[in-house]
Amino acid sequence: MIKPLKNIEDLIPYVPGKPVEELERELGVGNAVKLASNENPLGPSPKALEAIRSSLNTSNRYPDGGCFYLKERLGDHLGLSPETLIIGNGSNEVIEIIARTYMNHEHEAIFGNHAFIVYPLVTKAIGAKSVISPMPGLKNDLDDIASRVTSSTRIIFLANPNNPTGTIFEKEEFESFLEKIPDDIIILVDEAYFEYVDDSHYPDTLGYHEIRDTLITVRTFSKIFGLAGLRIGYAVASPGIVSYLNRVREPFNVSSVAQVAAMAALEDVEHVERSRVINSSGMSYITGQFDSMGLSYTPSSANFVLLDLKRDPIPVYESLLKKGVIVRPVGGYGLKTHLRVSIGLEQENKRFIEAFGEIIEQY
Repeated sequence: MIKPLKNIEDLIPYVPGKPVEELERELGVGNAVKLASNENPLGPSPKALEAIRSSLNTSNRYPDGGCFYLKERLGDHLGLSPETLIIGNGSNEVIEIIARTYMNHEHEAIFGNHAFIVYPLVTKAIGAKSVISPMPGLKNDLDDIASRVTSSTRIIFLANPNNPTGTIFEKEEFESFLEKIPDDIIILVDEAYFEYVDDSHYPDTLGYHEIRDTLITVRTFSKIFGLAGLRIGYAVASPGIVSYLNRVREPFNVSSVAQVAAMAALEDVEHVERSRVINSSGMSYITGQFDSMGLSYTPSSANFVLLDLKRDPIPVYESLLKKGVIVRPVGGYGLKTHLRVSIGLEQENKRFIEAFGEIIEQY
């Protein structure tokens, strides 16, 4: 068999969880609760569902390859020109397009040692070098990241909030960081969980694009908008950068169904606000239960919480599976004693806590 490039051969692929239905079949459980993938437990907006149904009759046609109407609607929503937007098949594709556009084997990318797993994957896939910054307190250390910049640095990946830790960096830190980074380096800020943040010190990076031409903000419709299964995300960047990204982007990369669903989801303010309220209430409940059990967790600004069991979490994870509750081990992120728990609906959160409480007493 012919072998691929060395950097591809050495890649460790992302391991997805099994479908809920398959786990139920294997384990003989019913009505499993999935708290593993940071999805919106409310599901899609009713307006988005209506738009999806209406769009199916034209599925024989190719989608709008430039996402013209979506970029118009999204631009209005964000107060931006459509020329500053690129739409992708999920924000993961947008991140990959940016990496492919601006890096090769001569370059370096910097990110935290507990950063979103896509950053090292795309960096290695194109043959660039990963430069790893430690994350004391499970937070991005912007001073340390700045100290690792070299003449080979091309992209700095920052998730805010960070997945899987849920931590954020604040305005003052970010503004100081911007002053230290040369203008010819891409600063990519991944704000997938932006809409969940309730912190006055959080830096909405859209406010910094006017002062830095090489800042890129990446967001998604997968989380609070509940469209993870349709795969649609976007980036905000200077028109010049967007023009280069569109040279790399595949034609018709976003389905017509995803485009109309995203436009409708933007209009459903009530659904977004209800999602925030459910997440805030669920976070308070789950972390309050962890506090009462004397457990260690990382305070989160997202829609999940990182629990540190201080020991191998796999027996607990597997015991939860047998009770029909699915959470996420995060050993692949260098967090060998942790589980990540997504916030669900009230009854889902309670089922997790009840099952977890029964299991933890045995360990």
